[in-house]
Amino acid sequence: MPQDSETLAGEDLTGFFQARDIALVGASDKSEWSKLIHSRFERFGHEGSLLAVNRNGNMAHGLPGFKSCTEADLPIDMAYIYVPATAVTEALRDAAAAGIRRAVILTSGFAEAGPEGAAMQDDVAAVARELGIRLMGPNSMGYANIAHRSAVTSINSRLPVRAGSLALVSQSGAIANELGKFAHTQAIGLSFLAATGNEADIGLADIVEYLVNDDAVKAIGIYAESINNPARFAAAAAKARAARKPIVLLKLGRSEMSAAIAQAHTGSLLGDDGIFDAMCQRYAITRVYSIEELIITANVLARVGPIYPARIGMLSISGGACAMYADLASIYGLDVPQWSEPTQAKLREVLPSFAATLNPLDVTGAVVQTPEIWTDAIRAVCEDPNIGMVLVVTLLPNTPTEVALLGDGIRPIGKAFRTAGRVPMVANTTVQDVSEARLEFMRDAGIDPILPNLDIGVRALAHLQRWSERLALEMPTGQAVVAAGTQPQGERETLAYLAERGVPVIKSVLVADAEAAGRAAASIGGPAALKIASPDIAHKTEAGGVRLNVAATDAARVFEEIIASVKNHAPAAAIDGVLVSPMRGAGTELIVGIVRDPEWGLAVSAGLGGVLTEILEDRAIRLAPLDAAAVRAMLMALRGARLLQGFRGQPAADLDRLSEVIVAIAQAAEALGPNLAVLEINPLRVHGAEIEALDALAVYQA
Repeated sequence: MPQDSETLAGEDLTGFFQARDIALVGASDKSEWSKLIHSRFERFGHEGSLLAVNRNGNMAHGLPGFKSCTEADLPIDMAYIYVPATAVTEALRDAAAAGIRRAVILTSGFAEAGPEGAAMQDDVAAVARELGIRLMGPNSMGYANIAHRSAVTSINSRLPVRAGSLALVSQSGAIANELGKFAHTQAIGLSFLAATGNEADIGLADIVEYLVNDDAVKAIGIYAESINNPARFAAAAAKARAARKPIVLLKLGRSEMSAAIAQAHTGSLLGDDGIFDAMCQRYAITRVYSIEELIITANVLARVGPIYPARIGMLSISGGACAMYADLASIYGLDVPQWSEPTQAKLREVLPSFAATLNPLDVTGAVVQTPEIWTDAIRAVCEDPNIGMVLVVTLLPNTPTEVALLGDGIRPIGKAFRTAGRVPMVANTTVQDVSEARLEFMRDAGIDPILPNLDIGVRALAHLQRWSERLALEMPTGQAVVAAGTQPQGERETLAYLAERGVPVIKSVLVADAEAAGRAAASIGGPAALKIASPDIAHKTEAGGVRLNVAATDAARVFEEIIASVKNHAPAAAIDGVLVSPMRGAGTELIVGIVRDPEWGLAVSAGLGGVLTEILEDRAIRLAPLDAAAVRAMLMALRGARLLQGFRGQPAADLDRLSEVIVAIAQAAEALGPNLAVLEINPLRVHGAEIEALDALAVYQA
């Protein structure tokens, strides 16, 4: 019986990605493309039987030939379809008649080719659903499941194919080739390689979920142009985080956020990419920006796993390399702690008297004469309680001649690695393709894995550090929120709503005429702030609708000036009156905004507010739900975090209370329901334990 789409989406894909007996639908000795496809089965070590299906029933590539899958009358796990686009649905029906429920469609000319192709793709997907067939593609170069000896792919491969624990998934076939090629040049073994194509059925989220459950996979590297099923991708990413299986992601493109958020500062400040980064933060996904960074970072995370403490020590024979490492660590945010006092004491015993005991550590040229210094120094730093991992930077041999010249000086490093109390790694000085001579020497010396050079190595280690830190934190969970049952409009209603939800807000009086403005200002007993109250004016300052430090004697006149300015700026705007509130003094002003992204849900941002909002663009973004601990970490991620810690005589903010207030704001936004586009508090004034929302804006989408 055909399965519905939800049932198909939840299906275990182990049988799909470990298929053995394959029908090559469209196989022909006259086609160079078909010859290439057939060669991939041998290259990737496919275990299982193959048969050729074509209109004439001819043999192809030495395989038995049949006119159809039904004619073959053999058990078949998978149909690999590369007939012309107009014949694909016929091929699917034939496969289903033969009992086949899995297909990879290599054929192109579908959605990527324009509207007509998209309509054809919809037909193919509908037929597959009708027949209960899971399919990858169309326009998919398929997969190579190296760990499980199953390959249904046209992806290129260099020989020898290196088996490993890194899985790579790409939405681009060309990029899949490049990913595999660069991994091969660095002698990085793969467990899985796939190109998803047009994702008419099986997509990126499905494959990630399969890989999370595969014990042969230790890390997942992804090239993505879009996330077509955000909810399922997030669910798979959550499983990966729980399993401590790293996902390293190179993503291009942007989601489409609601046009409604343009009415608030928050929307332009967050941006689609900022929200995507927040999703990565939540699920401990490591985001990178190049193929090289993706491959090296994913390999490091696969081979090392999380480190605790999440800090790294470095040793080198080169003082210049130590200095470069320190600079790169500063650029990429890698924490470089100093060795503990006991470690420094041990180092003084094994290093020359002129050597400094710093991290990074220059072991000096003395190791050329006494290579055993490497062993003693590495063992000493690997026992340091401040360090979770140790990196050694040295020149690695890449030819038989270099092995003969350098080998004796490097073997002591491997000797130390075999007894290290921490996970060690080696970085080469410059990027080179890894030769078989180097591989053989490294295996013999007991040194593995290897980083290609300092720059990309430090980037990968910084990612390792941040990933380890994220895994050490609990993923925030939300509390049940009671729906508000209302949609507050304008500043006054929005502040009142927030106050009902436990958010401290400034007291204000709505006045309808100049005389009332004067009385309200006089009752304050000090300078007042006057602001237009209008549901149609989002940015009051631009409309001349805000006046600060107004004396009571001037309030009536200022009232008239505000009304006149707003009417001139927006003649059709509804005006409720003017809000009069006490003027506040010193303090740090924050902007707190919640945006509903159509793909990832509510995103919470915090940053420096007031007039600094758009100038400094200093904000941190996380996905809801959040708890107080997550908010506090978000605040500390701001470049201006020192302003909250008592900068230049200002009282330190009560960060615990501030975090609770921001959680309350986020929960208030959630309670406003799915029509909320933006809830923005700008500014949220913080002065020690004094925390107040001074202005608020809620924007809804139709």
